[in-house]
Amino acid sequence: MENITQALLARRRDYVSQPLTEDSVAADPLEQFNHWFHDALTAEQPDVEAMTLATAANDGRVSGRIVLLKGCDARGFVFFTNYESRKGQELAQQPFASLTFYWHTLNRQVRIEGKVEQVARLESENYFQTRPRGSQIGAWASPQSRELENRASLEQRVAEFTERFETAPMQCPPFWGGYLLRPDYLEFWQGRESRLHDRIVYSLQGREWRRLRLAP
Repeated sequence: MENITQALLARRRDYVSQPLTEDSVAADPLEQFNHWFHDALTAEQPDVEAMTLATAANDGRVSGRIVLLKGCDARGFVFFTNYESRKGQELAQQPFASLTFYWHTLNRQVRIEGKVEQVARLESENYFQTRPRGSQIGAWASPQSRELENRASLEQRVAEFTERFETAPMQCPPFWGGYLLRPDYLEFWQGRESRLHDRIVYSLQGREWRRLRLAP
């Protein structure tokens, strides 16, 4: 097997990008995120809504996974999942999390931190009804993050819920819904030459956003 370390040492890439300056960013970080998100859409960044969600349990152990952003407004950032999953259990223990977006086509990264809460039940129900039917069935069928005997047992559950909802109205599972991360920290990272990257941070101080630059 190829030595991974040697392969990594041979990989080098310089980040050639336009500067990110204090004067070029919006006063409000959510407005700045909106600008960058649409830039990524225009650049046809694959999976532009994919973000790493990091959570922590009471013992301090941290876990991360990719989830999809499903809403962004003045409140913050919304995603949906099974409340009984590992991330759901950890958010019940420690209601703080971080999100990370990496848009490699633009050499950009956004880091977001804040407190997390469940969205209103109606918001979860309304979003659930927009999902493809297969994804709706999957939400019911998957005991997310729990051990499965085999793949066949999952497929059996899918078959059971498919039959159940053939005639019954499709409803949002009570154990599934949305979370809202209310940000108090956002960092906009722009890759630059020689690893001298630009990092502009917004930190919430009371009700005001403080803007500053960090060393790369």
